[in-house]
Amino acid sequence: MGNTQGIQFSTVDTFLDYLPEEELEVVLFLRKIILECIPNCKEKLAYNVPFYYCHSRICYIWPASIPWGKVEKGVAIGFCKNASFLDETFETTQFASKSVFSTVKEIDVALLRQQIYEAVLIDEQIVKAKRRKIQ
Repeated sequence: MGNTQGIQFSTVDTFLDYLPEEELEVVLFLRKIILECIPNCKEKLAYNVPFYYCHSRICYIWPASIPWGKVEKGVAIGFCKNASFLDETFETTQFASKSVFSTVKEIDVALLRQQIYEAVLIDEQIVKAKRRKIQ
């Protein structure tokens, strides 16, 4: 299966270099919050955008300039395990829960941190449940 997007970033830095200035500001701010909340996470490109992993995918950042992500404007932060996200500020899809921001000022940092910590807890609960099944 080939790359149908026409763009292939080799590193997060090349991804960041591609972004327009208004999206870059939001992406860098979201990235900073994620890395502060999950300092031991792995940051890897998947679908040509950064995903953040511990035991599994926790969250991702998807700007509108990466068109195949169905983000029409701004920058989305999405969570890969949406079962416990009941907050109506997040749009729920089959794959993830996400919120879209056009500016840094729109971001409720305290709420976002809480959601990141919750996503990490879900990730840890999943790995613990899998370990219990193995034993």
